[in-house]
Amino acid sequence: MATLQVNGTISPPLTPALESEVTGLDDGVHLKPDLGRPVTPQRPISPQITPDPTPPPRTVEPFHNTEQPAAAQKVQPMPPLGILNNEIPVPVVEQTQTSQTASQARTKTSSKKSKVRSTTADDRLASHPRISKPVELLRGSYDVVVIGSGYGGGVAASRMARTGQSVCVLERGKERWPGEYPERTVDTLKELHVSGVLAPGTVLKGKTVEEGDPTGMYHMIVGRGQNAIVANGLGGTSLINANVFMPADKRTLAMSAWPPEIRNNVDELDAYYKKVEEVLEPEEYPDDFPKLKKLEMLKTQAEALGYGDKFHKVRQTTRFRDGPNSCGYEMMASKLTGQDATGVNDGSKNTTLVTYLADAWNWGAEMFCGCEVRYIEKLKNGDGYLVYFAWHGRSRGRFKENIMGDLMWVHAKKAVFLGAGSIATTEILLRSKAMGLDVSDEVGQGMSGNGDILAFGYNTDKTVNAIGRDGPKSYDPVGPCITGVIDCRTNTANPLDGFVIEEGAVPHALANVLQFMLDHMPGSVKGDGGKSTVLDRTQATLSLFGSKVLGPYFKGGAIQKTQIYLIMSHDSNQAVLSLEDDKPVLEFQGVARSNHVKYLNGLLAKATEAVGGTLVQNPWYALMGQEVTVHPVGGACMASDGTGKTGVTNHVGAVFMGEGKETHDGLIVTDAAVIPTALGANPFATISALAERSVEAYAKSKNLSISTEKNSLLNLFGEPQHLPDEFVTPPLPDSEASFEATSLSQASEVVQDAIDTEAAGMGFTEVMSGFVHYDKRLKADDIETYKLAYRIGESRCENARFFLSVQAFDLDKTLHHHQHRGMLTGTFVCPAIPGSPFMVQRGEFNLFALDNKAPGTRNLTYDFDMKGTDGRKLHFHGYKVVDASVALSPKDLWRATTTLYITVSEHTPGLCANLDDEDAWRRGTVLAKGILHINMKDFKSEVETMVPTGSSTIKRLKAAASFLTFFTRNSLGLLLAPFSKLQYPSQSYDNYNNPTEPDRSLEIVASDGVKTYMKVWEPTSIPGGDPANIRNLFMIPGASVDHQIYALPTIPFNAVNYFARAGYRVFVSVHRIGQLKVAEQNFTTYDTRLDLRACLERIRSDYGGPEQKIYIIAHCMGSVALSAGMLDGTVPADWISGVTCSQVFMNPIWGPANMAKVMAGPVPMDRLYTLLAGSWFDCETHPDDSLVQRAINQLLRLYPQSRKEMCSNAACHRASLVFGRCWNHRNLNEATHRQIDRFFGGVNMTLLRLLMRQGKEGHVMTNDFEPLDTPGNVERLRGLPFLLFVGRDNAVLSTEATERTYEALCDTFGTDGGRYRRRVVHGYGHLDPWMGRNAWKDVYPFVREEVDRVVRGEGYVFEEPDDRFARMKREGVVLY
Repeated sequence: MATLQVNGTISPPLTPALESEVTGLDDGVHLKPDLGRPVTPQRPISPQITPDPTPPPRTVEPFHNTEQPAAAQKVQPMPPLGILNNEIPVPVVEQTQTSQTASQARTKTSSKKSKVRSTTADDRLASHPRISKPVELLRGSYDVVVIGSGYGGGVAASRMARTGQSVCVLERGKERWPGEYPERTVDTLKELHVSGVLAPGTVLKGKTVEEGDPTGMYHMIVGRGQNAIVANGLGGTSLINANVFMPADKRTLAMSAWPPEIRNNVDELDAYYKKVEEVLEPEEYPDDFPKLKKLEMLKTQAEALGYGDKFHKVRQTTRFRDGPNSCGYEMMASKLTGQDATGVNDGSKNTTLVTYLADAWNWGAEMFCGCEVRYIEKLKNGDGYLVYFAWHGRSRGRFKENIMGDLMWVHAKKAVFLGAGSIATTEILLRSKAMGLDVSDEVGQGMSGNGDILAFGYNTDKTVNAIGRDGPKSYDPVGPCITGVIDCRTNTANPLDGFVIEEGAVPHALANVLQFMLDHMPGSVKGDGGKSTVLDRTQATLSLFGSKVLGPYFKGGAIQKTQIYLIMSHDSNQAVLSLEDDKPVLEFQGVARSNHVKYLNGLLAKATEAVGGTLVQNPWYALMGQEVTVHPVGGACMASDGTGKTGVTNHVGAVFMGEGKETHDGLIVTDAAVIPTALGANPFATISALAERSVEAYAKSKNLSISTEKNSLLNLFGEPQHLPDEFVTPPLPDSEASFEATSLSQASEVVQDAIDTEAAGMGFTEVMSGFVHYDKRLKADDIETYKLAYRIGESRCENARFFLSVQAFDLDKTLHHHQHRGMLTGTFVCPAIPGSPFMVQRGEFNLFALDNKAPGTRNLTYDFDMKGTDGRKLHFHGYKVVDASVALSPKDLWRATTTLYITVSEHTPGLCANLDDEDAWRRGTVLAKGILHINMKDFKSEVETMVPTGSSTIKRLKAAASFLTFFTRNSLGLLLAPFSKLQYPSQSYDNYNNPTEPDRSLEIVASDGVKTYMKVWEPTSIPGGDPANIRNLFMIPGASVDHQIYALPTIPFNAVNYFARAGYRVFVSVHRIGQLKVAEQNFTTYDTRLDLRACLERIRSDYGGPEQKIYIIAHCMGSVALSAGMLDGTVPADWISGVTCSQVFMNPIWGPANMAKVMAGPVPMDRLYTLLAGSWFDCETHPDDSLVQRAINQLLRLYPQSRKEMCSNAACHRASLVFGRCWNHRNLNEATHRQIDRFFGGVNMTLLRLLMRQGKEGHVMTNDFEPLDTPGNVERLRGLPFLLFVGRDNAVLSTEATERTYEALCDTFGTDGGRYRRRVVHGYGHLDPWMGRNAWKDVYPFVREEVDRVVRGEGYVFEEPDDRFARMKREGVVLY
């Protein structure tokens, strides 16, 4: 067992604020948690403690079960992260403990309407601990899983945690502490959950009902014959029971229904009752406390029935003094409010929450609320169990068709303890049996309502004061719910005839309900009660009238004179729980019809008549002939013969495998479900004792030692003092435990930061479904591949669905972080993928994250590891693409935001280690691809789940407004893209992830004296390692650009990188019509041929000599300039080994849009622009540009483009105006597009005029518009191999440009030898074959193959060098 040292200060608490503010205590001084300074001094909590402005750090002393804690100790606790289950981020509070812990303290002042909550006199500032954790922090596996948190679950959690095992507690309800329980009727009704079959009478089949919050605190199960009331919440039914500690009668325990190990040794259970007493500390109502009218009346009635000797006060787990309880939790004395049945807010009730569960927390157990366990699956080879549960958090219940189908689970490596209560545990076992778990056929049989009978002695002749109050009333207290009993279990010949009668109290929230019911309830049993005189009858009538007019609290009114009875007896134990349509149905067959019940009702009538009242049955009995029980038992009963033929469990609660003696190892029931017969008494003492016995037996069987070390004074705002061994021992590197620890650490940090800053958050839940095809060959990341996978999956019924909850714990950080992260939790189901269904924990969601691989694109991405039921871990990546294609089309916006392209891949260690690595998912081996969609019904449910979180209403409203604003702004920004704010050039360089600086920059002087430049890169890899294998490659960019289109710094793998690693010395001309100042001097493509000749001359003279020919790659107008030089002889063809022409060579032909610009209007565009703005058009612009340029920028919003090519980049618009759209936007990454102005210069009008003419007529021309592609000039090209390629989507030049050149060459020189080749590149436009993010794999390879073929020979095979680019490919860095 590992023990944490807590001496010294501990870090701040994680306490949800349920009001608008939260306060801490520092020796009586209130602190605002955000400032940490005194704001409103108050008197010290304890008069013996003097405020100390600088108290020493707290030293935790051992707890010795004394009535008072140590002196004031300053605590600054470390958060246990047990928060946010109420969907509320928690502020940091500094706490000081005096005679109270931070969670409870004495209230010094009270009024009629005050709520006794916690440490302050101002209830607005109340705060409460949280020992449960958000489900986002659930681990994948634990040694032990405990289902439920009532008495049986609490015992199991505490004792197993004390053995050093890792323990997970799953509770259906919410975590609430004293001060948070409902007190008003409307609040109570909000917490009511009704389920089952409503079947009045004994004949009707009934109607299935399911109403209210399934995690509500009060759960009414309606059935055929009898109904039951239980509680949901951390603490189970102990939160609302009457606290009566009453061991079972030994004659009852000796009945034949019990296992021989118990019935033949009934005294053995005494030791376990003693264990429970040591924890829960039951005691009688003190003699020196105020007398209670309802207790006095019960005594009177006992004497009237002749049972005066059977009357006594009950022992109960209510605290009647301040001080720590046995587990070290600070308690307060009862305020005697009678509120037990809806939850006592004064902090006096020793529920399992403040005893067993607080102890379990202190010993390292982890608890999770809102988790309704559905069934248990036993794993093969003794690997434990999978516990499947429906998580009700994050409003997931809105998806009614998914909440119970798409289940989450946790792995219990060694044991599962079922402590969910008799009905829930039996339901779980029934469903588990249906799902394949080998369980006895007796499951669901032998249930009992414990012989419960509820009735009322209405309008007696004395005040009873049995209506609870929402605040203390010192002069006339109600008292605890039950304080006395008429115990008739020992004076009967047959133990089945035994019973107890107890008085009760109705909580404040039900006072008006009770009055209405009693005033109108049929079936009353009336007697004169001695009211024979006119005066008596008049007083009774006045009491009735007073209550009706002045309400249930009218002193002397009929309701104040009403005694409340609760009988526990023995029924026929013939109730059955079964599943109908997967829903539990209770059918009680013995209670309401038994003669014994009639006898007991007769006793109640006699007792009521003795005090002048009228017996009124409970509404279920009066209206439907049914009783109601608050003590259902049985359903997984202990076998009477030690086999599964007569029961579901053995004498220690171990579940039988079928009908034999063999039991499931580590599957143990510890709640009322094991009790095989009605007890005729309040059952929780027996439930707890049996649970202690069962857990002890399991621990001994596994050689586990349950520590008996006493807890120090508990600080539930701090850290546990102990942790399980496996949580303390560092996991092995690269192990599953190590990965989980890292994931938990990161998630905990996110939650912690939100708490520390009191951040508001936002969450929602989403269901998407579709088809996913399982095929490892589907590797391409393009839409067509996803569509193909979807079609195949649909044809093969390979359905897929996820049910995920997204939570942004700190919405402000989410919205301002560039990736807009949220946390994902839920499930993914795809039967076609082995291991399905899959559990998703701590995944990453990105909301409208900028897609760095596609300009103007915002993606909604889903990235997470997921674990299958077979233990296999896979990775899921999905993205919704919201780009320019949605512009002006709400329909397309809906499609984009509801269509998810998914890839499922093998998990790679460390895949999710770096959350900023957007491409980590590409490194795993692809297993499946497909598409998921949101249907309209699920979308409506999703909207309903959008819930802001925060410590105050204002913060929640602000969070909702911020989220809505962000979502709307991003959606409309893309929907209304043509009208969105123009994007101007950035002032700083961004995402230059591949700066490719030249090794040399040479000044080139042409024959006409014009100076330009040539950039040189040496090869980074040499074929064969022999420098003689280096070849020269000359690359010519087009107009208005420079060497950067080949050495682009914004993509990780550019053309220069590619060819340099292939063994080529790369030269790139920066010519006179490129991105140079000289370009403004009216030079043209025809003039540029001189620069190209000068470059070639320099290469020939300085690199390799005149005998080595040079291969040329030329793009667009650079290629046209080259053709001009080669056709007129300026550039000799015998200097050249071959040419690759990108988009055009000697036959420029404009695409349709550019041709329209050339043909449009009476005044040519170049002349019109010259008149307005001069002879130079710059592609770069800025907000302070001239009026004409700004006007052009605005007009270019309307430049005709398909929706998918729309953007808001002003420089992109201007380039499109003068040259046409130069790329398919989807092929650029965001960094390239955002900084396109850095790669484009401008164009002079002389050049533009020549380009317009050439493109219109389809010929390369001189400056005098003379065609150069004459047959005589073309002859100069004889013998030169050409590769001509063009982007299929080229919007600048027509694909006919390369086709006409190809035909001209073939017609002139023939096609023999494959000297001339032409290729159309699908999916590409004009410049993106060089600047595109994927050009390295889509374009560069076939160009290199042609260059290698010509330069190195037909037989040459390129060998990939093992360099940084090879590593980038292997690691997925360039796998877009």
